[in-house]
Amino acid sequence: MREIGMMIPLMTEPTQNRRYPWVVVGMLWFVCFFNYADRQAIFAVFPVLEKEFGFDKQQLGLIGSAFMWVYAAGAPFAGWVCDRLSRKTLILGGCFFWSLVTVWTGWCSKLWHFVTVRAMEGFGETFYFPASMSLVSDYHGQETRSRAMSWHQSSVYVGTILGSWAGAWIAERWGWRVGFYFFGGAGMVLSLMLFRYLVEPARATDSAQPAQQARWCKSFADTFRKPAAWMLLLAFVSANFVATIFLTWTPTFLVQKFGFKLAAAGLTGTVFIHAASALAVPIAGWIGDRSASARPGGRVLPQICGLMAGAVFVAVVGGTEDKATLILAMTLFGICKGFYDAGIFASLYDVVPARSRGTAAGIMNTVGWSGGALGPLLTGWYAKHGPHGGDMANMSHFIQYCGVAYIVGAVLLGAAFLLMRRPASN
Repeated sequence: MREIGMMIPLMTEPTQNRRYPWVVVGMLWFVCFFNYADRQAIFAVFPVLEKEFGFDKQQLGLIGSAFMWVYAAGAPFAGWVCDRLSRKTLILGGCFFWSLVTVWTGWCSKLWHFVTVRAMEGFGETFYFPASMSLVSDYHGQETRSRAMSWHQSSVYVGTILGSWAGAWIAERWGWRVGFYFFGGAGMVLSLMLFRYLVEPARATDSAQPAQQARWCKSFADTFRKPAAWMLLLAFVSANFVATIFLTWTPTFLVQKFGFKLAAAGLTGTVFIHAASALAVPIAGWIGDRSASARPGGRVLPQICGLMAGAVFVAVVGGTEDKATLILAMTLFGICKGFYDAGIFASLYDVVPARSRGTAAGIMNTVGWSGGALGPLLTGWYAKHGPHGGDMANMSHFIQYCGVAYIVGAVLLGAAFLLMRRPASN
């Protein structure tokens, strides 16, 4: 097999099939499913860990944030690596590693054990999105990129739902450790199977750029050269701050405030939000592609609408005492979240050269998850130390005020849209 720079394989026979770019999206869909199922399963059993090991909310928040900090810290390096090495190997090798760490989670019994395995899982998973988004963008051009990435994004929601529900359901019947053995083992098998079928594509190049691999400093500069990219990165911080709070604390919130049983909380806390998001992202991706073809920066417009409307429903989730209102607000929040999520990387790739897409995605993950990681920890801290008379009252108020973060994100995206409409300077 021929290679570019002795490292990147050129397209082989399967890639000549016009359907194969969508087959790639399908294969990556399953890898991404386990990426999120593995990281979400721990949150579904927080109430069990609280009882069995005596962890308080602040310690549970630390367990949640440990993953995110390492995930964020490793992302720029991971992005640079995927601009130089085989993305197939990084995706599937990473899947095998983080799945193995998921199995190890079932052996934990102390706080430092949980913090350590979550950090290791963050390291394993940090390679996935830079490599997979770069690979998908080489198979899908401007006409289909938003749709391809939005279909891929739907696996995030399905993995979140089933990771949370199955983790809690298994915990109720066979103990919390068994779920980690199941998800970890299945992910390891999948990674080995896909090594045969996933093909590394040729690297896309910009017409104005030579077909070469950029040095890390050049790739870093490519990401930050345009002010619009700064706005997109900061908006991701605002959106991710809210998203990580919901991922981490919703099952506990439903068990302790609304009296749900563990498995029901694991399902309810994810299915209404993330099923709604999964249904919304293909629509948002289609709108994004159409909008981008009509005007510069058009891919950002559905994202702005999602965050502005979503801010209202975030506040309702935190403030309501009624189950029916809660479920409706979570569903509508999920739709709004999907409209933002569909364009996260596609919008960034509109302002970053093709040669630096992996690095750009890594930097976006670093910025977004570094800020987002504060969400679970601050929520746990405020639940323990807030002035409202108890853990759940404090947590409710904190979630309610998080709608402001969505408004800030929408303003930043509006600024990005205006910047992207400016004529390019020579």
